Amino acid sequence: MKAIVRDRYGPPDVLRLSEVQMPDIGDEQVLVRVRAAGLDRGAWHVMAGLPYLLRAAGYGLRRPKVAGLGSELAGVVEAVGAKVTALEPGDAVFGSCRASFAEYASTEPDKLARMPANLSFEQAAAVPISAVTALQALRDHARVKAGHHVLVIGASGGVGTFAVQIAKTLGAHVTAVASTQKLDLVRSLGADHVIDYTHTDITDDGTRYDVVLDIGGNRPLSQLRRVLTSDGTLVIVGGEGGGRWTGGIHRQLGATVLSLFVRQCLGTFIAKPNRADLDALRALIEAGSVTPAVDRVIGLDQVPDAIRDLAHGRVRGKLVVADAPASG
Repeated sequence: MKAIVRDRYGPPDVLRLSEVQMPDIGDEQVLVRVRAAGLDRGAWHVMAGLPYLLRAAGYGLRRPKVAGLGSELAGVVEAVGAKVTALEPGDAVFGSCRASFAEYASTEPDKLARMPANLSFEQAAAVPISAVTALQALRDHARVKAGHHVLVIGASGGVGTFAVQIAKTLGAHVTAVASTQKLDLVRSLGADHVIDYTHTDITDDGTRYDVVLDIGGNRPLSQLRRVLTSDGTLVIVGGEGGGRWTGGIHRQLGATVLSLFVRQCLGTFIAKPNRADLDALRALIEAGSVTPAVDRVIGLDQVPDAIRDLAHGRVRGKLVVADAPASG
């Protein structure tokens, strides 16, 4: 089968499209014929092996443990292990794995769910990691309620485009932060107010928010706290900058420690993909409350260039990989 692989960490140049063996599956695994795969910021970090703490988290210290890349997929179940009962061959599914930029991928059944009936494979592939992260951040960690004022920093990216919509489904008033050329996108997703960070600072108008969701940013904690209410909640999702060893993790750690001494709730989390949350997202999608924002669909051979575009902020919403465009 064809797959994007690499044998070392580095820039997009380390990636190559190769013929590799079909994945084996165990008794408690599922083999999926990948029809489309989502490309998110995490793919860049796994490709580059940065920050170095990521390598110690199980991805391989000197070289990648898994040659493949990509964590989101939508496709059709090809085969199931002997102990798998929740899925069967022929089921259309979406979910997560560790090497989705390929024609086939193996994963665990609890990381898959039946695909939303109203989405194409390309649209469904944009959902699993990004939307689950947004859902868990807002529902579980920020505990957003109707009437809350929510600020989404990084609203035009993969997680951000879902966060704007999910916050609206929870009854929040949403202010979205994005660059000039992406303001129309976040408005179309339902944002009540937008801030163009290239011209306006988030602290300029003195507004305070019940919840601030900071996605992949690098603003200092002191600035983020200034736009929170006295008992507001800050959730940091990811982070950029901060050096090769820790990346933006120093902000997350600092927020967690500081939260012990102030009224504001400051923290971070690592998203945990699971079937229950995928099912919850499917319900929102089928109800028309959430729609994936897909920038464009590319082929496997275009993955290196697409990752460059993602790293340089040239993507609105999500990129999706699908060698043979498919419909749901």
